[in-house]
Amino acid sequence: MEHAVKGNAAVMGLIAGMLAACGGGGDSPASDTSNKLLAAVQTAAAAVAENCPAWSAAAIYTVDMCVTYNGAVYKAKWWTQNNVPGTEQWGPWALQTTTPTPTPTPTPTPTPTPTPTPTPTPTPTPTPTPTPIPGGREIGSYFAQWGVYGRNYEVADIHTTKTPVNGVQTSVADQLTFINYAFANTYAKNGGYECDMVTKAETGGSNPNSPDAGTGGDAYADYQRSPARTVNGQAVPWDAPLSGNFLQLKLLKAAHPNLKIFISLGGWSWSKNFSAAAKTDALRKQLAKSCVKMFIAGDLPVQDGRGGAGAAKGVFDGIDIDWEYPGGGGQTYNTVDTVNDKHNFTLLMAEFRAQLDAQGAIDGKRYALTAAIGAGGEKIAQTEPALYGQYMDWVNLMTYDFHGGWEATTNFHAPLYHDPADPSTGNLAKYNSHDAITALVAAGMPRNKILLGVPFYGRGWKGVAAGPNGNGLYQSTGGAATGAYEAGIDDYKVLINKTGTRWYHPVTKQLYLYTGSGGEWWSYDDPTVIATKMQYVRDQNLRGAFSWELDGDANGALTNAVWIGR
Repeated sequence: MEHAVKGNAAVMGLIAGMLAACGGGGDSPASDTSNKLLAAVQTAAAAVAENCPAWSAAAIYTVDMCVTYNGAVYKAKWWTQNNVPGTEQWGPWALQTTTPTPTPTPTPTPTPTPTPTPTPTPTPTPTPTPTPIPGGREIGSYFAQWGVYGRNYEVADIHTTKTPVNGVQTSVADQLTFINYAFANTYAKNGGYECDMVTKAETGGSNPNSPDAGTGGDAYADYQRSPARTVNGQAVPWDAPLSGNFLQLKLLKAAHPNLKIFISLGGWSWSKNFSAAAKTDALRKQLAKSCVKMFIAGDLPVQDGRGGAGAAKGVFDGIDIDWEYPGGGGQTYNTVDTVNDKHNFTLLMAEFRAQLDAQGAIDGKRYALTAAIGAGGEKIAQTEPALYGQYMDWVNLMTYDFHGGWEATTNFHAPLYHDPADPSTGNLAKYNSHDAITALVAAGMPRNKILLGVPFYGRGWKGVAAGPNGNGLYQSTGGAATGAYEAGIDDYKVLINKTGTRWYHPVTKQLYLYTGSGGEWWSYDDPTVIATKMQYVRDQNLRGAFSWELDGDANGALTNAVWIGR
């Protein structure tokens, strides 16, 4: 039975944060903890041989640094400071051994061949204790290029917004391991397709049949604009070769050295040329080389006194490919090859990996390659995860937008699990995070390369009938609800201020809001939902989670929930 949740959303968020900090609200057998500790002790041989200094609250530790504390050796899973070893089950320290003094290696002795034993009858067993993710989990989010306008969200706001982590007010930037900058576009150029910089309104949203559909860009916001607020509090000099979001991202990294920035290519509106650019080896090389030259080597075109060779060098640590979608299913103006996109996507990832490695050899640095991928089973089937996965650092599985105002009945847009009462049929019946991850793993993608997507926005309808349960779920509607920026969608920071009755669905685990008969119905994630999803990330041993997008958050509340739930 569902429980209506009314009252102060901030109080609910605080309770969720406390639960997530303690390991979430899920059931975790005591034997799981014992197994983890036992595994840590059994794999401690390398750790005990190291010279591990005593832990200090003032010191900063990074991945694989070891310390001794209370007679035990611990190794850092990620960047940490002032986190006491051994006090947090899901904290930054991994127990290596309880005997810090190295033990001499005994003389090997022959091991007798064991006597075979009969194979027991198989019985159902619990999910095995996950192997810890090396180096800790990846927690990221997207920064939208256009957020600096209507939403008035600057890169500097990532730096200045703070939420509590272990009782200390901590910048949102320190609660992320990476940020994807959305988006860069590709254009027909020099007989093929290349990354480039233009400032041109995108017409595809309002007129997908326009010849210019999919060819927009905003170089002004990217590297020419003077921000309203800056990371270092200083105005950008008029003659600086780099300004706009790119400069602020570079300054953000300097202030938060554990943060990486990736340029994201494509997205829903700008995936027009991927299929055409991936058709041949020569075209793939041309595209990848141009993108690496522009965003990794940093060679920006000179426009309005900004740009030049190396102007953006050091801004980006890798490239995120957001091709929506190989084989079709995206904008109607996209180039599509329903037969060859599947393997060409793999070949394109291989080429980007090769070009990034070539630039990395010059720079003495490894650059990351990731991809944002569709979560529908039919989208996953249009690619080759077992093949292209070898080239990726990880994939961002877009486990949201499963349902929305384009449909006639209400439904959850980011459910964790399938609800048997959901009237959806066909592919839509498996539109949920768990089924998406199951399909992706079955197709050959390693779990430690999968990031779960978390929306910082909701989707809603208007004119919603109450239905037999009075909650508007799976009921007829009058179309997409009015949104602050777009019909059928609103940011979390807007939704928390809407009046109505809220429920946490017991099966899908998502929150929904209903304003009453004939009113609005919205589904979205709040800190409580995110705590459950992050417990799932841990239980499934996934690489981490990412969100879309930072400017939808409410003073860092959702980012904080993802971070403390990792």
